[in-house]
Amino acid sequence: MQLFAFGINHQTAPLEVRERIAFNAEGLTSALRDLVGHEPVREAAIISTCNRTELYCNAQDPAKAVSWLAGYHQMKASLLEPYLYSLPRERAVKHAFRVASGLDSMVLGEAQILGQMKQAVRSAEKAGTLGLVLHKLFQQTFSVAKEVRTRTDIGASSVSMAAAAVRLAERIFPAIAEQKVLFVGAGEMIELTARHLAAQHPRSVTFANRTLERAQLLALQFAGQAVSINELAEVLASHDIVVTSTASPLPIIGKGMVERALKARRHRPMLIVDLAVPRDVEAEVAKMDDVFLYSVDDLGRVVQEGRDARTAAVGEAEGIIDAKVVDFMQWLSGREAVPTIRALRDQAERARRHQMDRALRMLRKGESAERVLEMLSQSLTNKLMHAPTAALHEAPEAERDALQRMVERIYQVRAKE
Repeated sequence: MQLFAFGINHQTAPLEVRERIAFNAEGLTSALRDLVGHEPVREAAIISTCNRTELYCNAQDPAKAVSWLAGYHQMKASLLEPYLYSLPRERAVKHAFRVASGLDSMVLGEAQILGQMKQAVRSAEKAGTLGLVLHKLFQQTFSVAKEVRTRTDIGASSVSMAAAAVRLAERIFPAIAEQKVLFVGAGEMIELTARHLAAQHPRSVTFANRTLERAQLLALQFAGQAVSINELAEVLASHDIVVTSTASPLPIIGKGMVERALKARRHRPMLIVDLAVPRDVEAEVAKMDDVFLYSVDDLGRVVQEGRDARTAAVGEAEGIIDAKVVDFMQWLSGREAVPTIRALRDQAERARRHQMDRALRMLRKGESAERVLEMLSQSLTNKLMHAPTAALHEAPEAERDALQRMVERIYQVRAKE
């Protein structure tokens, strides 16, 4: 078994590839169980966000786990491989630390990914696929992320995706306070974006969601109104800014729906920010007049503004991460010796029980306790010393010096000249 990570992200794959292998929250548990149940994978966790899909595994054959990812999403492995990265052992550990610390994000220093990684761990725990190695890895990952954010300015002046949506709106409309805003979905990203846009005091806000109760909770929080997502086609035309982020595997806002909305609006411009992966809005909508459609990758270019203010902290953060990678790999190496240690202890225990049984039989026959103890101590000593002394006697001359030094180190003795 070996620890490794693999996947794609915003740096290696375009949006149309990322959305094809994204996992929705509802299906994550069954996907994890399928991976561990059908492949030589002992432990697994999956992180799936708008910017990345990554799998962390403790597995016997990494190649089969990669094949599983393509097959699960009904995608040819040859089409996925050009965008895929695979990171073994310490490279996987360092990658996890960097991701959680915000060094590998589209928004340098952003903190949202840490919460998403914690959710991935909870999902793996629920699925029963988080074992000792991955549990230790992620606990260390969260500790490293906390230290990086505490000791460096990596998060200073960070511009979130939600804040970037506000910047786009400000570039298109003279005043957000005069616009009506529609939020489609009710997850964390929608709530964050609503918080940023609500600070600009828009004319009205509406929340549309499949679960009306969740939309009503957000509407209450932001003094807006709630509608069912089934009413989306009816309310779209009355809103100037639309922010959507659902877990739908297929687009929920199509070209026809937008065409009808624009006609009802008499072609007044509309801003649509699609934060979902897979996308909520059909790509053809971007070609329509009077519609400004932005995806998560488009927003990524906006959030690069202000990156220089955080770049100086990267070197310091990398130094912290490198040191922690060494610590984790030392722990992992120790775990790899556990089977040998267990076998050694089992052998010693068998020898102890055998000699103890022999001593008890002697006592029952009336042998003196002093003689039995002497026999017991000599027998155990001879038994435990037999293997190392025999190995030294039988070792080829080319190996004897190295073996002798190893025995001296293990038993903490120094041969006398």
